[in-house]
Amino acid sequence: LGSAEAQAGKNSQPVQPPLFFREDLKETPAATPITQEHVSNPNLVMTVYGTGKAGVRKSHHDTPVDDPYYVWDGDCQGNCAISFRDKAREADLTGLAKIRWRTKQSGFRRLHLILQLARGGWVVSDALESASADWRESEWAVQDMRWRRLDIDKLVEGAPVEHPDLSRVDEIGWTTLMTGGGTPASSRVDWIEVYARAAARKSASQN
Repeated sequence: LGSAEAQAGKNSQPVQPPLFFREDLKETPAATPITQEHVSNPNLVMTVYGTGKAGVRKSHHDTPVDDPYYVWDGDCQGNCAISFRDKAREADLTGLAKIRWRTKQSGFRRLHLILQLARGGWVVSDALESASADWRESEWAVQDMRWRRLDIDKLVEGAPVEHPDLSRVDEIGWTTLMTGGGTPASSRVDWIEVYARAAARKSASQN
């Protein structure tokens, strides 16, 4: 290829999006329920959903010494979920957007990503994080994922959603779609990172 063609090919390569947000809970004592006070990122608003939301715990143990400060759903007496939204921006999860997190599940609990679309409705991922004996870091390419409708009140999945509009996403979080079962049957999330382009939030008059 000539230099002009090579440069054009280089410029046409997809661009990796920047870090949109990271949330890693404050290193404070364990508490139930988890609250906004436990969120370390000042730009994020946390919301907890479901009939079991009062059981979502901000957890930590003094031993082992490397035990993280994490979200735990083992005490949820009904389905529960947690999400984060940026105060000023929406996330564009198209293209090479990705989500990374550090989690540990036990029993039959499987962790699913959930998204609130800015143009209405919730979706939940078919992809899931399965059980592991120790903490595990994972990365999800959003464009490779498949989605189903989500009833955010009952936290029950519905019909598949083909090609949801992920260009403006309001909230990003997770759920197991199950009640908590204590230590033997629960999910744990240490931190979450979202890599995406940002779009300014629209005011009510712009919608």
